[in-house]
Amino acid sequence: MGSNAAGKPPAASWEFHATGPRNLSSPGWRDLIRSSWRDPNYRRIAMSCFVQVTYLLELDRQESRAGENALAPTWWKPFKYKLVRPLIDSRDGSIYGALLEWDQLAALSDLIVVKPQGAPRAVLALRGTVLKQLTVVRDLEDDLRFFARESLRGSVRFTGALEVLKSAIDKHGSSNVCIAGHSLGAGFALQVGKTLAKDGTFVECHLFNPPSVSLGMGLRKIREKADKVLNRYISSSGGGSSSNASGGPGEEREVISEIGEERLIKEVKRWVPNLYVNSCDYICCFYADLSGVATVTAEKHYGVHSKLYVIAEGPSKFLEAHGLQQWWSDDSELHLAVQDSKLMCRHLKSLYVEQ
Repeated sequence: MGSNAAGKPPAASWEFHATGPRNLSSPGWRDLIRSSWRDPNYRRIAMSCFVQVTYLLELDRQESRAGENALAPTWWKPFKYKLVRPLIDSRDGSIYGALLEWDQLAALSDLIVVKPQGAPRAVLALRGTVLKQLTVVRDLEDDLRFFARESLRGSVRFTGALEVLKSAIDKHGSSNVCIAGHSLGAGFALQVGKTLAKDGTFVECHLFNPPSVSLGMGLRKIREKADKVLNRYISSSGGGSSSNASGGPGEEREVISEIGEERLIKEVKRWVPNLYVNSCDYICCFYADLSGVATVTAEKHYGVHSKLYVIAEGPSKFLEAHGLQQWWSDDSELHLAVQDSKLMCRHLKSLYVEQ
């Protein structure tokens, strides 16, 4: 689902000191008093850098960089984290994700004797498409899977990410684990998070440029509209009276829907994903309204269902607008819109309403 800019510039330009956040303060003993992790901007920067790790792990693999020459470690070490496990696609051996954990030994070197408040113990990061010969086939296969079906459940990456996240939750607890992804990786992160939420397990979720368009979504909307027209016609002609009187399928679906709506109102506040959207990126722009301005929808009865951050005056050309680098940029100005995405509401509604 669109490639990150990580595949474009020369390798040396992806050193953390060259391309990473310019004004990022190094963790120190002051974090024991006032943790940087409690700042939403710092959290966004850290999560986007962790996702960058996954791109660079794959590029390091493809370009045979290891040890001191590897670029990926320069992106997790400043935050005092360590790589615990790369996620490897069994189809082509590519690295599509990484599990990172708080590195207490590295933190002690900066006199941080305990983990700062708010810092997750573990982060699962997932990358998007890399348009390189060794991985592009499998990446595009999953891109097409989402576009055709609006589902990534059939992919080995979905299964692998879900298993790794569950093991991290078993080890650290759901409140100490985060999942983050960019582009196609954000699609996987959303669906893995939804799967866990449906079972009552809620993890913090950060979605950078999540895909918002699919053929499956369009066909579903057409089908729903056709069903409404048909039901309206049957109702007006009196043809549905016997079915409704006997509690037929139509009435049963309506009752289930009402129960689901009630559960949605009560439960959806427990899982609130963080979405980061550039309105000039046609892959993710449909999470925001058509004007690109963050506004609150009329569906207030659903409560807070997502935090949607729309970048103001961000990159306007598509490749940059879909890129990951804008999200760790120090001068990025974001507008926070809570409860403004009808598309996100529909995603979360599917947790509680049978369709």
